[in-house]
Amino acid sequence: MSEQTTGSARRRIFIDKRSPDAFDALVRASEAVRATASEAGLDRVTVELVNLRVSQLNGCAYCLDLHTRRALRAGESPQRLGVLPAWRDTDLFTPAERAALDLAEATNDPTDTAAQESAYAAARAVLTEDQISAVIRVAITIGAFNRVSIMSGHPVQAPRRA
Repeated sequence: MSEQTTGSARRRIFIDKRSPDAFDALVRASEAVRATASEAGLDRVTVELVNLRVSQLNGCAYCLDLHTRRALRAGESPQRLGVLPAWRDTDLFTPAERAALDLAEATNDPTDTAAQESAYAAARAVLTEDQISAVIRVAITIGAFNRVSIMSGHPVQAPRRA
């Protein structure tokens, strides 16, 4: 897509298209993080839950759309996706998923050291150190993609009708 003028408002610059080498490096980092998560024993659903929760916190519509579809393809249920913003208030998530979500939220707010300490303590009870590291890396990586999409103004496409 190119920069265009719609009425008096100028669209944002798609920074992923303006600097494709830098964006490709971010994609490669994401692929490495996904492989690291898998090697650590984190399933794809947990990774997508982390991607979605961080995207919710950051308000990234594009990433929410993308990772909702990926979570559904990985076997996640619509019910759990619907209650994800209130994950603490339901028993639908496993202890490992809850620890990952808590750690993802703490990673997303680096100034809240109390939340970080609490999340680490909860995570250590149910996740390995490799899994903790992987969750943090997933949260950091999706946060970077959130910022690229938000600052670029990536649109969410309506689903195609048959």
